[in-house]
Amino acid sequence: MRDFVFKNPTKILFGKGKISKLGEEVKGYASKVLLVYGRGSIKKNGVYDQVVSSLKNSNVSFVELSGIKPNPVLSKVKEGIEIARKEKVEAVVAVGGGSVIDTCKTIAAGFYYDGDIWDAFVGKYKVEKSLPIFVVLTISATGSEMNGGAVITNEETKQKFSFWTSSSYPKVSILDPSVQFTLPKIQTLNGAADAISHVLELYFDGTKNTLILDEISEGIIRTVMASTEILLKEPTNYDARANLVWSATLALNGINGTGRNGGDWSSHAIEHSLSALYDIAHGSGLAIVFPAWMRYVYKEDVPKFARFARKVFNVSSENDEEAALEGIEKLKGWYKSIGLPVTLDDAKIPKDEIEKVVENASMRTPFGKLKRLYPEDVREILKLCM
Repeated sequence: MRDFVFKNPTKILFGKGKISKLGEEVKGYASKVLLVYGRGSIKKNGVYDQVVSSLKNSNVSFVELSGIKPNPVLSKVKEGIEIARKEKVEAVVAVGGGSVIDTCKTIAAGFYYDGDIWDAFVGKYKVEKSLPIFVVLTISATGSEMNGGAVITNEETKQKFSFWTSSSYPKVSILDPSVQFTLPKIQTLNGAADAISHVLELYFDGTKNTLILDEISEGIIRTVMASTEILLKEPTNYDARANLVWSATLALNGINGTGRNGGDWSSHAIEHSLSALYDIAHGSGLAIVFPAWMRYVYKEDVPKFARFARKVFNVSSENDEEAALEGIEKLKGWYKSIGLPVTLDDAKIPKDEIEKVVENASMRTPFGKLKRLYPEDVREILKLCM
């Protein structure tokens, strides 16, 4: 286990009815905000009305930016920056999931930058100042509600890149599990796969002697799986939804990354190319890529892969390599059993376009901590996705 410094400045309000507290949390920072949301579902499930009511009750005025799509895009970010500057807002409020939150984080960072905010994603600009960010979470998946990261797709270059900075941590995030009762099933499933993948990126980064972290990671994964299975039958089960919501947040709020080597993130790098090119849902793409990556690299740390198999799937084999391989297949099988794609064919991604994906992913190779990956490695992993 490595030395570390841990700080997470985001305040969490968790539970039923907590959206009513939004206005009083915001008013300490801003009297006018940019309210950002997706394509209108929050107006159907009552969340929009709750948000607006809370802001008005605290005398916080707002302007809106709607239409944020999954795999959020740079053009929408730039539209938001323009509105924020024109309207002289003092904070941004994200009402949605990771796509909306990441859009807000990038708007908040771009507000103070005279250049193209894409510079932050390609390493030409280091974000050190952002507008205050507030979140009302409606989809649990990315953990963006309690971390400093943002992922955006540049439609022109077909690049899906990220940045991470301390100024992008939300000031306050409100997590009311009951607002997720009406989510389409596939969004719950994609969120589960995303959360599991975040845990595994950290779990499999090659750091040794991380017992407490491994126990936390395995507990999160088991909880995500158990809660998801309940929600497939009972989508309005509050306790299952609450456990899934908090698990997804804990998966990437930094707690189970302490003492590690920063995470591997190869699977995310490859998946980002899939979703940049084919607009596949991030969680679905990870369900395809992650088991294939595991199969390709497991020999780099057979004992850890065997531990994963035994702790998460109760694999009984005493042979580490056999256990490791069985665990990988069980993860893939679980994704398939709940209805997620596990092959490129399942996602209708043409097999004869693998080179296009390799070329896109290779813009940032080599990547990976457990095993450094180069274009030829990416190609072989994609073959295992067939």
